[in-house]
Amino acid sequence: MQRIRVFDTTLRDGEQSPGVALNAQEKLEIALQLARLNVDVIEAGFPIASPGDAEGVKLVADNVKGRAVCALARAKDKDIDIAWECLKNAEHPIIHTFIATSDIHLRHKLRLSREEALEQAVWAVKRAKKYVADVEFSAEDATRSDWEYLSRVYAAVIEAGATIINVPDTVGYITPFEMQELIKYLLENTRGIEKVVLSVHCHNDLGLATANSLAAILAGAGQVECTVNGIGERAGNAALEEIAMSLYVRRDFFQAETNLNFQEIYRTSRLVSQRTGMLVQPNKAIVGQNAFAHESGIHQDGVLKEKLTYEIMDAKLIGREDRVLVLGKHSGRHAFAKKIEELGYKLSEEELNQAFQRFKQLADQKKEITEDDLKAIVSEEVAKPEEIYHLDFVHVCCGNNILPTATVRLVKDGKEVLEGVATGVGPVDAAYKAISKMLGISSNLVNYTLQSITGGTEALGEVIVRILDGDEEYIGRGSSQDVVVASVMAYLSAINRMAQRKRKLNPQKDYGES
Repeated sequence: MQRIRVFDTTLRDGEQSPGVALNAQEKLEIALQLARLNVDVIEAGFPIASPGDAEGVKLVADNVKGRAVCALARAKDKDIDIAWECLKNAEHPIIHTFIATSDIHLRHKLRLSREEALEQAVWAVKRAKKYVADVEFSAEDATRSDWEYLSRVYAAVIEAGATIINVPDTVGYITPFEMQELIKYLLENTRGIEKVVLSVHCHNDLGLATANSLAAILAGAGQVECTVNGIGERAGNAALEEIAMSLYVRRDFFQAETNLNFQEIYRTSRLVSQRTGMLVQPNKAIVGQNAFAHESGIHQDGVLKEKLTYEIMDAKLIGREDRVLVLGKHSGRHAFAKKIEELGYKLSEEELNQAFQRFKQLADQKKEITEDDLKAIVSEEVAKPEEIYHLDFVHVCCGNNILPTATVRLVKDGKEVLEGVATGVGPVDAAYKAISKMLGISSNLVNYTLQSITGGTEALGEVIVRILDGDEEYIGRGSSQDVVVASVMAYLSAINRMAQRKRKLNPQKDYGES
């Protein structure tokens, strides 16, 4: 079996998804989960992009042990120097530098000749090599580059000290057959390539990212770069979970394996979805809500008789559970705590108490509590921002031929009572306008998503919102059986994050109602 290195770029390329902005603590939380998933390399960010990104990379490098931590840098001295400053406390730091090699990019973007780009690539690798033992070099837009020139660039950077050579399909242009031919060509024609790790980084513009990554492995690539849930620029990247399970389920064909801890796949998917605000489509392979669901009577009959009739993998293998929990409204705190521990969560005493209260409230309203319900409760409580504004109550009046009206009461800092009333095009819109009106903020909602966590009419609804304040974006999430309440909780969660940051930046000037 060939051992394939998994290079996870969720925190770098994944965060470049439109509308996604992770703060440093959220990056660290995801990085720690990626370590539990047992990825080989965590690309923590692009430090030169912003002070916040640099802070996030440094936090990951300082705190995540037992994994290689990587930072991206253009072929520029400042980029490489800042990457090293952020990585210097990592157990295994990797500087990942890059320059474009396709004539399209050289002519229209960089305005460099082929020789100038080659010289700059060699210079960048040599500079990065002064700081770290492992340097990765990427030839941006490699799959649209001239193969002979690409091979020459790779040979030059290997001689300069690069230990990982990456072939990015930057715009998702190549096909699986062409990818196999390209990897074979590079292995046969690049001087020194047998001494380094050959990697691929595939984008999904034509829906071929996973297929192209697997084709590269068949041709001899030793590392794949991917993201959880396949998030990333434009149509996203190759999905980690799809590559991992393809290699596992079809190990007879690929003769390759990873070191991933499959039990952590689903939990990692949920965490990334919640922190980025990007919901996983129901029919998404491996981690989608419907991935192990069967509606057809013929399928149901077959699965009941033998799972293998319609399921090629076990849901439990990736940490998914379909069974209903025995936990209910009569369950005690000890039983609840034990179940949370079995699910792999480590909560503080305060977080456990808060989660248990939410569980009791839900158990009074819902007959069956599922593991997905518990995961939603725990995730929301752990990620909860400081509660400057607490929801006391929300009351809505709506219906056919009735103007939707909402009354909302908030408690600020545990003592000051605020009330607002507004009308809107629907109950959620009315509630949001009531909150905005009482707090004196403009209508700043840029994204709203709602999904059912479990099935049935009693299901928890999970709402994720994004609000914009100047150039800063804040994500809020809330879950409840009442979608209006869930919506208000999510909106307040985002507002509390915004208010918390403003207080931190300027303690003398309070943020709140006008």
